[in-house]
Amino acid sequence: MRNTKTLNTCKVAFHFWMAVGLLILASTLAFPRGPKSETIEASAMGTGTQLGQVIGVTLDIYDFSTPEDKQILLQAFEKGQNQGLVNALSKMKAVGHCSITGTLGYDVSYVRMTTTPTGRKIVFVTNRQISFGEAFTDSQSQNFNLTAGEFELNDTDRNKSTGFVYPAAQLVIDKQGQLQFDLAQNLWKLVDVLDWKGTPGVN
Repeated sequence: MRNTKTLNTCKVAFHFWMAVGLLILASTLAFPRGPKSETIEASAMGTGTQLGQVIGVTLDIYDFSTPEDKQILLQAFEKGQNQGLVNALSKMKAVGHCSITGTLGYDVSYVRMTTTPTGRKIVFVTNRQISFGEAFTDSQSQNFNLTAGEFELNDTDRNKSTGFVYPAAQLVIDKQGQLQFDLAQNLWKLVDVLDWKGTPGVN
C-alpha cells in the first residue's frame, strides 16, 4: 500500500513538472525575444553660445538602414532639396530612437554604419520636431528641420570615441557641389561615449 501511494505521488509530481515545462515552452514560443538593440550613450558639450552646457544623449539602434534607403534619400534630395529629404524621411519606418536630456526624444528614420581603421562610424538623420513657439511666430528656424549626428567609435581605445550632434540643420550643396549640413544652432560635441553593442549581425 505504501509503495502504491509513493508511486501515485511520483506520478502527480511528474505530471506537475511536465505541465510546468509545457507552459514555459508555450510562453517562449508565443513571445519570442527579438534582437537586442544597440545603445550608444554620450555627454553632449555645448559650443559657441551653448559653451559650458552639458546634456545627455542616448541613441538606441533597432536596425541599420540599407543602401537602398540611402539611394531613396539621395533621389529625394535631388528632386526636392532639403524639403524632399524631409518628406522621404517622414515615410520611412523608425530604425532607432534618440533621447536627449529634457525632452521625450524622437524616432530616428535613418542610421548608417561604416567601418573605419579604428572601429566604426555611425551617422543618423531624422526630422526635427518643430516647437510650438517656432510655428506660432513662423520662425526662420523652421527651415532647419533636420536633426543629425555622428559617432566615431574607437574599438582600440574607447576613451578616444567621440562625435557630434547637429540639433537643428538642413542639407545644402556647397560651392564645390558637396552635400553638407547648414546649422541654425552650434553643434554639440560628444564625449564620454559608451557603446553597448546589440545582436551581432543585426545592429
